[in-house]
Amino acid sequence: MPNLGLISVVEDDQPFRDSMQKLIRSLGYRVEAFASAADFLASPLLAATACLVADVNMPGMGGPELHRCLVKEGYAIPTILVTAYPDEAVKTRALSEGVLCYLSKPVDDHRLEQCVRAALDARRSAATRS
Repeated sequence: MPNLGLISVVEDDQPFRDSMQKLIRSLGYRVEAFASAADFLASPLLAATACLVADVNMPGMGGPELHRCLVKEGYAIPTILVTAYPDEAVKTRALSEGVLCYLSKPVDDHRLEQCVRAALDARRSAATRS
């Protein structure tokens, strides 16, 4: 299943961002990391992103807002949100808006891998329907 697209990680906490990047790379995926939603949105890698992993709470634009912005701009990027502060209301809204997974930190490696696989499967399915 490796190398089926770019996984972009948007996380303001550098140690966590680095660990997520290392974990996703160890699973065999291509990964790039960004310190903020603004950095990601300005990146030339935005269009190549097959799956987005974003922190819920970040300065400026958090993960849920980033997902809404991408949808509004026409980007159908399967999104996984991660948070150190789980909130049922935020989770419910995010999932109802099309976020694929909502995970609590520390992230369970196996669950993250399942979500990434589901995201890439969703991306492939959407591409074959186009």
